[in-house]
Amino acid sequence: MGDIKRINLALQGGGAHGAFTWGVLDRLLDEEDVEIAAISGTSAGALNGAALKAGLVADGEGRDREAARANLDWLWQQVLGVNDFRMTHWFAPFAPPTTVFSQLTELSPFYGLMDLASRVFSPYSSGPFYSNPLERIVSRFEYGKVCAHVGPSFYVAATNVRTGKIRVFSGSEIDTRSILASGCLPTLFRAIEIPDPATGTVEAYWDGGYTGNPPLYPMFRHDLPADIVVVNINPLERPEVPCTPMEIQNRINEISFNSSLLREMRAIQFVHDLVDQGVLDRGQMRDPLIHMIADDDFMRDLSVATKIVPSAIVIYRLKAAGRAAADRFLAEHKQDLNVRETVNLQSMFG
Repeated sequence: MGDIKRINLALQGGGAHGAFTWGVLDRLLDEEDVEIAAISGTSAGALNGAALKAGLVADGEGRDREAARANLDWLWQQVLGVNDFRMTHWFAPFAPPTTVFSQLTELSPFYGLMDLASRVFSPYSSGPFYSNPLERIVSRFEYGKVCAHVGPSFYVAATNVRTGKIRVFSGSEIDTRSILASGCLPTLFRAIEIPDPATGTVEAYWDGGYTGNPPLYPMFRHDLPADIVVVNINPLERPEVPCTPMEIQNRINEISFNSSLLREMRAIQFVHDLVDQGVLDRGQMRDPLIHMIADDDFMRDLSVATKIVPSAIVIYRLKAAGRAAADRFLAEHKQDLNVRETVNLQSMFG
């Protein structure tokens, strides 16, 4: 085994499309010379991050890769309510193309009724009968391990409803409510109320994707590696102009949930420019190295409908696509980790 490559992981949110991140993490866990120093997660990224962190620290040292893999498998089995994926694995190659699954989900009566209800009724309309369906999963995380001081630092983002500002939870602040807050889509779920430790005021929180999807700045600490590997699950670009109502709604969703990430990456490029121009001395300000694992071609076959309504076949294909994307990244750029940036921010924002 060669030199250890230390990285930070930034895990985007995107509902059921977070199964792509499951596949990426599953592949990264194969690399014993890649050490995860910190994890930042939003929404599905927060769930993946919690499962990953709790598994890694199962040995008390933060190196239990098999426990991390088992935790991630358990998480996605819970999302789908299945005991294992063997039947899905067998059937997936013979199932219709992913675009067909996406279109069928968009046209299904269940999704149509749910979409209509979210535009007409508030989550508060259900009165005492309301429950958050994610709570049955999130409440079962082992928070003693999720919040452990050993292993990767872990950060979870949510949006303060009153101020519109991001709040990043860390350490003992991370619990069932903070992770539920990170994935709280306001048209589907009631805001999650959490006291602010600084003021004692009880604040309401919505999905962190509106303000940090995922936040990068918590990983600018000088004791952490400069390398931030973003696992991106919302396509940055779509070549065609959306025309149908569903296409327009889908692209609005993608743009809004990428906007905070793009702002942070633009700020990082600004620092790169200042360092290159000699305005800042290297080391005077944190100068992160950005990498990205993504598969926009695959993700463009999906839609906001498949984010909200999980399908076993789509989840399995997302995991496989994530593993393949991580495999390509490692083959092309593993040697670049801790050496140079592999995302061309100059080209992206030039």
